[in-house]
Amino acid sequence: MRKIGSIVLLLFAASMVPAQESIRPAQRGSEIDLEHTKWIDSVMRSILTVKPGATRKDLLRVFTEEGGLSTRTHRAYAYKHCPYIKVDVEFAPVGNEDNGFTEMPEDKISTISRPYLEYRIAD
Repeated sequence: MRKIGSIVLLLFAASMVPAQESIRPAQRGSEIDLEHTKWIDSVMRSILTVKPGATRKDLLRVFTEEGGLSTRTHRAYAYKHCPYIKVDVEFAPVGNEDNGFTEMPEDKISTISRPYLEYRIAD
């Protein structure tokens, strides 16, 4: 009888190993999700540092110019660390060099859109 009890205990213990293994991928997924969430939080905080009244020069610390149609007063920008995160920005020109068509680092941001996701635009 003691031998049967030992066998039952051994079988029970063996059956628990696969159950524990099936928990690990879920925990790993949760860790990855947490890391992704932390990264998105840092992206949002970085983007929120650029506000109306800041200059084009300030904007270029966080973003890079995106392709597509643009003017001195309107352009799309992509987040430097992920080209799929974008914002649309409207500028108030500062100075009148080159008949007002040349983008100047001192141009002031009048509006900046909420961040959105979009594939890259190649010119």
